[in-house]
This record gives sequence, C-alpha cells and structure tokens, in this order.
Amino acid sequence: MISIVIAEDQTMMRSALTTLLELEGDLRVVAGVGRGDDVADAVRQHTPDIALLDIEMPGKSGLDAISDVRRESPTTAVIVVTTFGRAGYLRRAMDAGARGFLVKDDPVDELAAAIRRVVAGETVVDQLLAAQALSAGENSLSQREAEVLAASDGGIPISEIAEKLHLSSATVRNYISAAIGKLGARNRAEALELARRNGWV
Repeated sequence: MISIVIAEDQTMMRSALTTLLELEGDLRVVAGVGRGDDVADAVRQHTPDIALLDIEMPGKSGLDAISDVRRESPTTAVIVVTTFGRAGYLRRAMDAGARGFLVKDDPVDELAAAIRRVVAGETVVDQLLAAQALSAGENSLSQREAEVLAASDGGIPISEIAEKLHLSSATVRNYISAAIGKLGARNRAEALELARRNGWV
C-alpha cells in the first residue's frame, strides 16, 4: 500500500483528490493539510511514501515545503501538483528535490500512475512543461533579487520592503534595479510580472 500526504489549501480539491486516489486499491491518503507550514508535521507523523504538494498555500509555498519533507522524512518522495504550470516553478521544484511535477488538468488516473512510477524510482514531469523549461533558459535573478522583487508586490514603498527584509533602503533599490535590468523591464511592476510569468518568484 502506497501512503500519501496531500497538501492543498482548497478543502474541496483536497477532499476530491483523497476520494479519487483511494478508489485505487493500492493508494491510501494518510493525512491532508491546507497550509504549507503544516506539511513538516504531517510528514513527520506519518512518514508517507509520497507527499503531494500544491504550490500556492498559506503559511509556506509548496516549493519551500519540499525541503521540509526531505528533512523530516528522506524516504518520502515529493510530487508537486499545481494549477500554475510555469517552467520556473518546475526548475525550482526539481532543484529542491521533487521527484514529480504535474498540472491539475491531468486526469486522476495519470496522477495515480505517476505516484506508482515515482515510488518505483522514476522521475515524472509534465512533458509540455519540461519542453518549456528547456526553452525558457535559466533564471537570471539571484535569490535575493527575487525575494526583494516579490516583496515589492503592490508597489509598497522601498522603506517598507527594507524594514520587512531587514535591509537598507539603498540595498533594496540596488536589488530592484538589478532585477529590472536583468529582465529588460521598464519598472519594478513589469519586472515582477515577468518574473512571475516565468515562475521565478
């Protein structure tokens, strides 16, 4: 029996996934959580074979929770299942140690098959996304540039970003300026949009 923890913030989606996966005779959902910062506890408690992680969740993103899974249960394989099929997200997930990356548009029987393949030692990635990731190129932003750019969402003042990230205002300006230049954007709002479209923030 393959044991699974599901991290998905939409209650209806989480319940539907649980019901559909448990129709498969060899799959059992041992826990479901709605927040990214609850993933570590669930994995520690159940040591599942598979952790299915959404990306956009309160508390912590699924991408950031991958390292929690690997720390708490090195034998648990992570599969990211998301609405946000972006090449940058795929790269970040695989770099963090995920063994699968699928979009929610796929039929549930394909998800079940992917779970079995990952448990058998394979890596399973949505083929269209894999092709996009190859053509998109590397993320040109440093980790800090991406972090500062993400914190600028909504056009909040430089001083607030600086306070939030414990940086000086001058340093924040430098990071934003560098990100704008690397992305060929006209301003920080456009830079943030371009970075999001590629899944880099």
